[in-house]
Amino acid sequence: MKTFLSEIRSAVMVTLVLAAVCCGLYPLAVFGVSQLCFRDKANGSLIVDAKGAIRGSRLIGQPFSGDKYFHSRPSAAGNGYDGTASGGSNLGPTSKKLADAVKERTVQYRKENGLSENDPVPADAVTASGSGLDPHISPRNAELQTPRVAKARGLNEDKLRELIRENTDEPSLGFLGGPGVNVLRLNFALDQLPGR
Repeated sequence: MKTFLSEIRSAVMVTLVLAAVCCGLYPLAVFGVSQLCFRDKANGSLIVDAKGAIRGSRLIGQPFSGDKYFHSRPSAAGNGYDGTASGGSNLGPTSKKLADAVKERTVQYRKENGLSENDPVPADAVTASGSGLDPHISPRNAELQTPRVAKARGLNEDKLRELIRENTDEPSLGFLGGPGVNVLRLNFALDQLPGR
């Protein structure tokens, strides 16, 4: 009986020590290192305005409408860009529902941006990303939206192209994927221009 109680006591002590290390010390160490070395990323890569209000995250897209903003790509996450419902539409290439949605979005995109009915439209302008949260659009998509935004804001298109370049992220590791324009950062930069 003494041996059995000794084994139980040892097991309880090992469990308590491992719980303290794995559930207390290790998470605190990881949190401390992340706050010291990667503070911005560890806290969600937030975009904060001059008044200290959080405008969003560089990592999660937001819907934008109106002529004075660059528009994000469509989202299938919840009601659109819902971080709690990340995911694609699960509609395949033979889906009539997907084909109809793409056709409708293509017509709307051409109309908004003053394109003819034969002008090609970038795929990211009319299809949702796999996560539904992608904050980027292609440089071509941004270029096609530039005249509309420039006219609505009374800005020179070259100034807008400069802002697009400043808010374009290069491919991951220099070769994975293509460059992407971060729409939230770009629209935030537009709102920060003097007199806007």
